[in-house]
Amino acid sequence: VQLQASGGGLVQAGGSLRLSCAVSGVIFSDYAFGWFRQAPGKEREFVSAISWDASAVYTDSVKGRFTVSRDNAKNTVYLQMNSLKPEDTAVYRCAARRFIHSKEESGYNYWGQGTLVTVSS
Repeated sequence: VQLQASGGGLVQAGGSLRLSCAVSGVIFSDYAFGWFRQAPGKEREFVSAISWDASAVYTDSVKGRFTVSRDNAKNTVYLQMNSLKPEDTAVYRCAARRFIHSKEESGYNYWGQGTLVTVSS
């Protein structure tokens, strides 16, 4: 199973980025996917997740700014990030588990490598 995150970069505050997570080795449509982030010197935290049926959840700090989506035809999950803030700076990772999303790291079976998002003020 492979999850390949991409799309990170340097952006000014107020800008946008779209992260992608390309997935292989599982029946994509049976899986839920989560996005987690870890800022320097901080613990990893939940950002957003999407279930097999495209139902989604978000942490409060990104509601209204971030949108998670999935394309079952492309085996890819996206995280559209708008109105970015310096506090969104972190390494973002995607993770996979069967069917229903979870906000808990321990609920995920597979993890991709991270992609760095840096938001300058």
